[in-house]
Amino acid sequence: MKKQSGFSLIEILVVLVIMGLLISIVAPNVLERSDDARIQKVRADFKAIETTLKLYRLDNFVYPSSEQGLQALVEKPTIDPVPRQYRSSGYLESLPIDPWGRPYLYLSPGENREYDLYTLGADGVSGGEGQNADLGNWDVPPQQ
Repeated sequence: MKKQSGFSLIEILVVLVIMGLLISIVAPNVLERSDDARIQKVRADFKAIETTLKLYRLDNFVYPSSEQGLQALVEKPTIDPVPRQYRSSGYLESLPIDPWGRPYLYLSPGENREYDLYTLGADGVSGGEGQNADLGNWDVPPQQ
């Protein structure tokens, strides 16, 4: 009779237990990193939108109003104050969305700065902690 080689049930169970322990240690660190990555994306989007808003202001002497919103960066607003020196190609091809799939919110004049740019976090509700916390451009030092 030939001897067959393979793994015993005990060996397989030991490997599964070891893998389970490693996953229980690594998984929380990986999940925390994804939350950090979402926050970094928000901050990068804020910087890009703020740069575009500054270009808009240089051309038109004012920031878009709250009623015009960030959509004024994509297409020429038709409500007052209508920009007189609007770039024919617009300022952005499309508006970025936050990491949770919702549009960024804009308020001008802002409560914290000349304009407020913010997101309501993962839950989409004002307030919260952790990944549900609101993030705004007032949390980031202003660009020079």
